[in-house]
Amino acid sequence: MTDTAVKKPRVGIVGTGAIGGFYGVMLARAGFDVHFLLRSEFSAVAERGLQLHSAPYGALTLNPVQAYSSADDMPLCDWLLVGAKTTSNAKLAPAIIKAAAPGAKVLLLQNGLDVEDCLRDLLPDSLHLLGGLCFICVHRAGPGVIEHQALGAVNVGYHSGPALDDEAARQAIVEQGAGLFRTAGLDSQAMANLQQARWQKLVWNIPYNGLSVLLDASTTPLMADDSSRELIQALMAEVVQGALACGHSMPPGYAEHLFKVTEKMPDYWPSMYHDYQHKRPLELAAIYARPLAAAKVAGCELPKIEALYQALSFVDRRNTCLGE
Repeated sequence: MTDTAVKKPRVGIVGTGAIGGFYGVMLARAGFDVHFLLRSEFSAVAERGLQLHSAPYGALTLNPVQAYSSADDMPLCDWLLVGAKTTSNAKLAPAIIKAAAPGAKVLLLQNGLDVEDCLRDLLPDSLHLLGGLCFICVHRAGPGVIEHQALGAVNVGYHSGPALDDEAARQAIVEQGAGLFRTAGLDSQAMANLQQARWQKLVWNIPYNGLSVLLDASTTPLMADDSSRELIQALMAEVVQGALACGHSMPPGYAEHLFKVTEKMPDYWPSMYHDYQHKRPLELAAIYARPLAAAKVAGCELPKIEALYQALSFVDRRNTCLGE
C-alpha cells in the first residue's frame, strides 16, 4: 500500500437476510473487508457461503464468508449495516456495541418512520447513527440464498451522534456512507433530511406492503386491477398528505412517479408478504403506527391508512399466534 492509498473501512453486516446479504456480497465483491453476523443461517452460510442470484449482475457466490454466530467473535468494524427487521432493533443493541469500533457508524437499512429512535437510547453517544433507504427488489430464497430482481440504490442520511451539531462533519460521514455503495457499483445519494426521506419511502411501502398481505397479491396483479390501482393511489395520496402536515415537502408528482415505476418493475412480492408467509411479526409499528401517530399530532387524519393498519393488526395477531 502506498502512502497515498486510502484503506477501505471494515464493514459489519448485522442481520444477513435479503438486504444485509445483498449489500454485504456487493461490498465484499468491491474489495471491502466485510464480516457477517448470522443466527439461524450461520451453519449453512459457513458451509456453503452466500449465493446471490441477480438479474442485473448474474450469479455471484461469496465463499468463504467471514461469518459469525456471535458478535463477541467479530473484529471491530468501522461501519455496521443493520439489515434485520425493525421488530428486533432493541435486541440488536448489545451486538452492535460489541462489534463497533470507536466512533463507528451504524447504518439502519430499514423501512418505516423513526426506526432509529428506539435504538438511539441503547447505544453509546460516541456512535454515529444513520438511516439508509433501500430501493431494491430482493428476497431471501433459502438459507444463504438471495434472489435479486431489480434496482439496488441506497440513500443515506444522518440521524444522531457526535456530528449532529457539526454540519460539515455530518455531511462528510453521510458522503462516506454513500461512497461505500457507489464503490460497489450501486447508486447512492446523501440525504439532507432523513425524516423527510423516510416519509417519501412510505409513499410506496404503505400501500404495496400491506395490500400484498391482505389481498394475497404481488405488484403485477395489484397494478393490473382497476380497483386495487385506485386504492393504491388513494393510499399514496394520504401518505403525501401526512408528510405535508408534518412539515415535510414532497417532490411534485412524486406519488405518480412511484406508481409508474411500479408498473414497469418485474413482478415483486414486498418484504411484508414474506414475513407474513413465514409467520414473522409484521413491521406495523414502523410502517403504519408511527406515521399515523405523527400525522394525528399534526391534526391530520388518514382514514384509509388507518383502516389498512387495523386490518393488518388483526391478520398479524392471528398469524403469529398460529405460528407459535
